Amino acid sequence: MRRLPPLSALRAFESAARHGSFKLAAGELAVTPTAISHQIRSLEEHIGLPVFERQVRKVVLTEAGAQLYPVLRNGFDALETVLERLMPKTKRAQVTISATTAFTARLLVPRVSGFQTLHPDIDLQLHASDNAVDLTENGIDLAIRYGRGPYPGMTSEVMFADTFAPVVNPNLGVVSQQDLPRFPLIHFQWQRVDPLNPTWESWFAASGLPWGPSRPQLRFSDESHAIQAAVAGQGIALLSLALIRDELAAGRLVQAFGPTVPGHTYHLIRRSDRAPRAPTVAVMDWLRSEASAH
Repeated sequence: MRRLPPLSALRAFESAARHGSFKLAAGELAVTPTAISHQIRSLEEHIGLPVFERQVRKVVLTEAGAQLYPVLRNGFDALETVLERLMPKTKRAQVTISATTAFTARLLVPRVSGFQTLHPDIDLQLHASDNAVDLTENGIDLAIRYGRGPYPGMTSEVMFADTFAPVVNPNLGVVSQQDLPRFPLIHFQWQRVDPLNPTWESWFAASGLPWGPSRPQLRFSDESHAIQAAVAGQGIALLSLALIRDELAAGRLVQAFGPTVPGHTYHLIRRSDRAPRAPTVAVMDWLRSEASAH
């Protein structure tokens, strides 16, 4: 007979080690923090060594805990993979992707049907938010982050770098920088302040033209609304060429003139403390394929 501690104690330890918190482990396992503490103490009594150092508002693995955790984590991951393969497919696989509101609306939503054609057995759930969400607490499998990184505790890969340029409805007849004074400049508000955010001011600096606040302005709090205004011919907009690639391909918008200015980089991230499930891997491959078009 194997001399193993109770499964409940091992589950409590693995969850607490992954989160670095008894409280978060309790939430995941639907028990109280006190119950988690009792299970951990039972485990420590079984092996005769402490597995955590209790600190203010967090717990840190001891040397014994650091040796036990990866073995247990990998074992649970392997068990989950086998059970998913063996269990009857009564429940459809679901993968949740978190991305910015504009990325979700402009690049993900129009391509969902293409994914469903490739993977009819996987349901996509799109979580749109301009705030970075915690993948460990919100049941989110993948996130597409826009910025410079790094993303601690996450496995991250570059999808593509963004580029901004002046674009306009072709019916306005804008063909050169000399047409700038004829139309309002369309702006949108960046959700996070960053000196590297592309703005009309930075574009004028890059082009060597004087910037003056007296120019007509049309401002939006949302990037998607700025795109819609440009398509409607309300002015000249400095927009992400990635987010308007469908409008450019259809001729609803054109890049009137240069120069282009660099934006930030899109990163595909997932949790680094567990191997992705097979459906998640399929979604990652699809996202890489879509990103290769940029």
